Amino acid sequence: MFDRYDAGEQAVLVHIYFSQDKDMEDLQEFETLASSAGVEAMQVITGSRKAPHPKYFVGEGKAVEIAEAVKATGASVVLFDHALSPAQERNLERLCECRVIDRTGLILDIFAQRARTHEGKLQVELAQLRHMATRLVRGWTHLERQKGGIGLRGPGETQLETDRRLLRNRIMQILSRLEKVEKQREQGRRSRAKADIPTVSLVGYTNAGKSTLFNQITAAEVYAANQLFATRTRRCAALTSLTSAKRCWPIPSALFATCRTIW
Repeated sequence: MFDRYDAGEQAVLVHIYFSQDKDMEDLQEFETLASSAGVEAMQVITGSRKAPHPKYFVGEGKAVEIAEAVKATGASVVLFDHALSPAQERNLERLCECRVIDRTGLILDIFAQRARTHEGKLQVELAQLRHMATRLVRGWTHLERQKGGIGLRGPGETQLETDRRLLRNRIMQILSRLEKVEKQREQGRRSRAKADIPTVSLVGYTNAGKSTLFNQITAAEVYAANQLFATRTRRCAALTSLTSAKRCWPIPSALFATCRTIW
């Protein structure tokens, strides 16, 4: 099992088209996504398929091409612009002998880099742990060792079982903390509704200019950049350009769950 990649690492990017119409905007967005994560793209490999290959997602020939590109460029990670199954990810890692990260893992890593508030960090960690939980498998030497002793569930527990148990425990801790945060937010919503405070929300696709507009109408100084997911944390501020307005507050996070995700 390989560790997560670090910013500044060299990567091979893989994008597969599943229709006759090759939308170059999707590929450009993927390259921008990798750049936003701080990864240097050494080579971009594209291809066309009618459906994903069950073993490698790409065909066996394309998988070998990716492995050869990794060796030729010295890349330490392969990034896929698609959601890979845990088995596909493992098979590719064995073939390429380096880390393989799918689109979901890449986006979650960017979220982790951008998260600033305690709640935001908890939400990202929860998503990462759930993503990681599906990828804990046997097959590596240290996972096969039997462990026991102080602090472990009991003699005969494998490292894999320990990892799974620790993940479950951490997920439950985060869910409990987020539940408390949501109760506090609900109390705040009731208070604002009781005070008849009007709310305005800025919602849009990543890198659409929400933070720039927010700064213009509130005179705030939130971070704004021409990057995907440059701003991860919600902010609130008083409106300055609309004299009839009172105050602007963040909308409930539950509403974001209904929006279309990009992976």
